[in-house]
Amino acid sequence: MPSFDFSSKVDLQTLDNAINVVNKEITNRFDFKGSHVVIELNKKDFKVNLEAESEMKLDQIVDVMISRSMKQGLAAEIYDLSKEAYQSGKVTKKEIVVRNGIKQEDAKKVVKLIKESGLKVQAAIMDDIIRITGKKIDDLQEVIQASKGWNLGIALQVVNMKS
Repeated sequence: MPSFDFSSKVDLQTLDNAINVVNKEITNRFDFKGSHVVIELNKKDFKVNLEAESEMKLDQIVDVMISRSMKQGLAAEIYDLSKEAYQSGKVTKKEIVVRNGIKQEDAKKVVKLIKESGLKVQAAIMDDIIRITGKKIDDLQEVIQASKGWNLGIALQVVNMKS
């Protein structure tokens, strides 16, 4: 039976390269000359720690980080920007969590959307991936096309396609 998996994995090396490019670009920018900036990737916890003199500069760093990540082939949705920046002494800090894997509640939303689409496929949640199986490969391709229109806030990748 044909099948494929939805996953949301982030390649750590690609993420590290993107953060290094951001670090290099920000340190060379004229408006950041002589100002306190820290851009640090915590590889173990999948978090990016940012420090700058003001919230405006933090927002500029986040914009550069998203654009550079997209140029490296990473989706913008991998960054969880829901946490607010906070003041710590003279600097403003922000912690950005990198989403790696599909959470249980997001997986349930995806399965619900697949069932509501009316396609003749089965969806099963397996840890942090969702396996989609169907009798015809055309049904699976319709699910992939439909998934591009879903605004879930997570980066879905199609992996492990078998026919």
